[in-house]
Amino acid sequence: MRIWKSPISVEGLTEVSKNTAVSHLGIEFLEIGDDYLTARVPVDSRTCQPYRLLHGGVAVVLAETLGSCGAACACEPGCKVVGLDINANHLKGTTSGWVTGTARAVHVGRTTQVWQIDLRNDAGELTCVSRITMAVLQPKA
Repeated sequence: MRIWKSPISVEGLTEVSKNTAVSHLGIEFLEIGDDYLTARVPVDSRTCQPYRLLHGGVAVVLAETLGSCGAACACEPGCKVVGLDINANHLKGTTSGWVTGTARAVHVGRTTQVWQIDLRNDAGELTCVSRITMAVLQPKA
């Protein structure tokens, strides 16, 4: 079942992310499905911590980017979404390649949404699981 209520495309998400943290970190949107979206982040000098692992905060940026973009496009046109809470469990370090995230809605309500984001390395191993709760702000009259 298609959950999108606003236009959504890889090209559109890429365009609105120009000159933001998303583009600065090299995050690339990859795919939009009927009920999910994916993006990836490179593991390089922009995104690593001193041990040369993908920085946990960058993993959370990828997760929040996916959850926020998904929530924005799953609510009625004219609504805005803002994050209320995000958590992440870092399961496996990544030292090279890409980390790809897939976001799926757990709950899409009138005032809140909850999204699950799973991050995987190039070998397909789960590196991080994250969940974000979004507030849906209705347009002002």
